Amino acid sequence: MNFNKITNYLLFQTFKNFLLITFIFLSVAWLLQITRLFTITNFIHIDVIEIITLSFYLIPNLITVIVPFILIFGLLLCFVKLKRDNELIAILSLGYGLNPLRNSLIFFCLIIISIFAILSFYLAPKVYGIYKYQEYELRNTLDFKRMSFSNFLNINKNTILDFKKKNNKYEDIFISFEDENENIIYAKSGNIFSKNNQYNFQLIDGFKISIDKDDQIEKLEFLNYILKIDNKNLKDEKILDKNTLTIFDDYKLRNYLNISFKFFDVILIIFIICFFYINNLKSINFKTLNNIYFASSSISILIINQILKNSEIVMFNYFFYLTIIIIFCLVISKLLKKYE
Repeated sequence: MNFNKITNYLLFQTFKNFLLITFIFLSVAWLLQITRLFTITNFIHIDVIEIITLSFYLIPNLITVIVPFILIFGLLLCFVKLKRDNELIAILSLGYGLNPLRNSLIFFCLIIISIFAILSFYLAPKVYGIYKYQEYELRNTLDFKRMSFSNFLNINKNTILDFKKKNNKYEDIFISFEDENENIIYAKSGNIFSKNNQYNFQLIDGFKISIDKDDQIEKLEFLNYILKIDNKNLKDEKILDKNTLTIFDDYKLRNYLNISFKFFDVILIIFIICFFYINNLKSINFKTLNNIYFASSSISILIINQILKNSEIVMFNYFFYLTIIIIFCLVISKLLKKYE
């Protein structure tokens, strides 16, 4: 066995455990998201296949969120297992010192950073943008034939719909909409369908109340009434969500704070790997308390990072707070080793 084979073996073991933890974390995160999609779309009876297909577009974005957490547990799982099987001691006894361990972590870090950067800076925002568009289309392109009920549904910005449905018949239809007046329509029965990018309401036996700007009320009773409302979808609109912005979009919009967030996510991945090497691997210290300190400190930094990113914070304060927290964790780690 030579040095290259040792490094390759360590790299293989690291990736094997990393992929195992990735599968577990990603499966849990994906199941939680698909459960949420089923919950919010259940009342309009969207096909299961459509929801499952939609959920796959979430995977790149989910990976960018959970990769740092996967690193923490993947590294611990890999090297704790190597330590337990005395493989680390065997490698050190060959006389190469920590070089194979350090080199395998460097190669691993470079590969993970490259993949993460491609996902975070470009691929994940692009795919997430497709997800947001298709989710909007599913939730707002209404198929009334599938719907079993409506609970004051907003079919556009100015229109609210409510009805009961029995044996494919629409009853107690309530419509509130605004044009130049405020309008309320009630009908005992009727038919509702979509055609030519419009919602068509064929109403039977009801009334319409209109209130103008001068608060004058006009009431119309009808036996038959036809109402058409434009179905304004997202085809000509642009979704405004920072998670759909690639680094090129951020640069065009001069959104330097969002760019800094993405770069600091890469820095945090480097920090976790370096922190693991300094805190655990350098001294071959895989005692339970030391492992807990590494995991809890790293997770705390990641959670604080997410909190800061979701808050209204200026760039200087963001870097300052996280830098102080990282330095504090490194100092505590050094003190623990000194008094161990």
